[in-house]
Amino acid sequence: MPCAIPFTVPAGSLSSGAQPSIASRDGSLVLRPWRAGDAPVLVRAFQDPGIGRWHMRQVATPEEARRWITDSAGHWEAERAAQWAITRGDDVDGEVLGRMSLRWMDLLHGAAECAYWVLPEARGTGVATRALRALAGWALDDIGFRRLELAHSVHNEASCRVAVKSGFVQEGVRRSAMVHADGRHDMHLHARIPTDPCPAP
Repeated sequence: MPCAIPFTVPAGSLSSGAQPSIASRDGSLVLRPWRAGDAPVLVRAFQDPGIGRWHMRQVATPEEARRWITDSAGHWEAERAAQWAITRGDDVDGEVLGRMSLRWMDLLHGAAECAYWVLPEARGTGVATRALRALAGWALDDIGFRRLELAHSVHNEASCRVAVKSGFVQEGVRRSAMVHADGRHDMHLHARIPTDPCPAP
């Protein structure tokens, strides 16, 4: 059945090209697509209690990590989701600091959901905030998404601070919305749209 409304983000506009790298406003960070050689970083990341606590799925072996990276590339080609490794702007081939993603993308309505984590050694340095601002700027200004959502457990105060500092307005609480290892969690729902004020650096 044909769609009665036009796609907000034209279908094929992402998959027609390679997944881009995205620089933060100050050039200190670059979000780049994951590579096969990043597999050990993913395994180490999901062994960290601070990351594993908030995720329903785990990456436990190098084989699982490589499959995760391959699947990520396929999701971009299918325009379903997108994943980036966060690196330093002057060393994109070096240390991975964390992950930034659009967990799902709805091109018809121009909506997507952001998610992220940062490795322990990079926490407390503003990496997540700068990376999320970079991703939001690219998605809203360059690609034409009209709404970016972000959800986190009400107990994940660090993620909430990142969302607010990145211009994502808290809209409400999704009650008993997600299952974590310790049971069901209420989730804060944040969102950012193009008319929201751009956060100061």
